[in-house]
Amino acid sequence: MNPVKTTVGTVIGAIIVIIVVIIILAAITVVPAGHTGVIVLFGNVRPNSLPPGLHLVNPLANVIKMDTRLQEYTMSVASAEGVYKGDDAIDALTSEGLKVRLDLTAWFRLLPAQAPKVYNEIGVDYDRKIIRPTLRTAIRDIVVKYTAENIYSEKRDSVVMAINERASSLMEGKGVVLERILLRNIILPQKVQDAIDAKLAADQDARRMEFILQKEKQEKERRIIEAEGIREANRIIAQGLTPNYLSWYRIEMLKQLVNSPNNTIIMIPEDLKGTAPVILNP
Repeated sequence: MNPVKTTVGTVIGAIIVIIVVIIILAAITVVPAGHTGVIVLFGNVRPNSLPPGLHLVNPLANVIKMDTRLQEYTMSVASAEGVYKGDDAIDALTSEGLKVRLDLTAWFRLLPAQAPKVYNEIGVDYDRKIIRPTLRTAIRDIVVKYTAENIYSEKRDSVVMAINERASSLMEGKGVVLERILLRNIILPQKVQDAIDAKLAADQDARRMEFILQKEKQEKERRIIEAEGIREANRIIAQGLTPNYLSWYRIEMLKQLVNSPNNTIIMIPEDLKGTAPVILNP
């Protein structure tokens, strides 16, 4: 056997093995937990996404890994808190034409089955193209239905719920689901806020006074009932003070006083018989 041919054959075999290994390694892709894989081959997006785990795909395909975990998008007046640096609070007009500023956070997630569609039609920056404009539109659509006082005080939860429903409706079919909206802060013109605070304080004082008056009324009713009870008890006692009872009671009292060690002198005038005894101490 020709040693040269043997050497050449060995080298070619090794090269083939290396090429096969490279192809296999190129075909292996890992989708991390909390992500989905979108397969793109020659510019075409495959309709089915890859779940988390190890997969064999066409080595010529590109797998885009998209996050499907809960994400947050914040638009804040604080420059370091929001997605955009600087004052990014949302301006909206109330029903009376006052401008309010809302500082909020939205929780959302990408639907894994819709990831290929989202990537193909919107791209990986769907938060900027979908979440942000949807939230701004929903907020302005809802805030205009409420007064500044309602938004600032008792109707705050209703406003948040309405914004959440409106935003969810606008995002329907976009491949992204809105989990919840958190209204972090409401900024009103200073004069309006001062007026609302003063009104709320006056309302609290009025409720406190109403509570005090209600307690006083209840106390008055209690005293009336107590007095009526005492009067009824006295009436019953008076009805029970018959001559026979008074005579028995006088005799019992006399017995106790006679047996008393204090040498008490007892005087019962003739004209007071039938009444309680008159007692004189020496």
